[in-house]
Amino acid sequence: MSHNQRVTPQKFLMLCLWGAFTACTPLAAQTTVSDVNPAVSFHITPVRPVEELRPEALAAHPPEEEGSFRQPDLVEVVTLDPTIKLDIRYATTNNFLGTPVYTQARAFLQRPAAEAVARASAELRPLGYGLILHDGYRPWYITRIFWDAVPPAQHIFVADPQSGSKHNRGCAIDLSLYDLKTGQEVAMPSGYDEMTERAYADYPGGTDDERQRRELLRQAMEKQGFHVIPKEWWHFDYKDWKEYPILNVRFEDLGKK
Repeated sequence: MSHNQRVTPQKFLMLCLWGAFTACTPLAAQTTVSDVNPAVSFHITPVRPVEELRPEALAAHPPEEEGSFRQPDLVEVVTLDPTIKLDIRYATTNNFLGTPVYTQARAFLQRPAAEAVARASAELRPLGYGLILHDGYRPWYITRIFWDAVPPAQHIFVADPQSGSKHNRGCAIDLSLYDLKTGQEVAMPSGYDEMTERAYADYPGGTDDERQRRELLRQAMEKQGFHVIPKEWWHFDYKDWKEYPILNVRFEDLGKK
């Protein structure tokens, strides 16, 4: 997820009080960090069904922006490097809402950002790792769906559609590592989209191997001009995000001549 509002240590205590809204259990009752399954997403219960929210979001309009921006040039990232894999959770039921939100499993970024991801992938390959992408460019209407689907008490975890997100600009990516030998995503200190302190980029828990892999990913991405979000080890923003506008082009309309 892209989160313009960030959870504070005090607000973290709310995670144990989700009750009727979520499937979260108290932290002490959760699986141990070493047992985190990278293939399974964290989950909450939407306030309203996504398919009920979709037509409303499609009919809405992104916020108006002032100033000049670069001409958007969204590139499908996997076309730049065949070793990059996709696991677009929002196109499946394996996501924090438990239902498909995207209509297609695709990952786009603005061209400079996409090329930077490909360079990071090339540096990781000799170390035995490939990149696995969970999300890239996100149409603005999807951000609206997230906002309307999440309980108000949990709006700290999702981007406000009135501001948009860096995902909407094609300059944010959610990703992890997979083992080139096995083809399997590796374990990190938390799962993807996990809304706990284990997801923090500097969380001191987990195993040595998990922390080392998290740091390896961070170093490779930051070398190429990305910056990790402090509360999400998997989310990286590209340095030039301010130069691109909020976009609302559906996946179905991308790549058409």
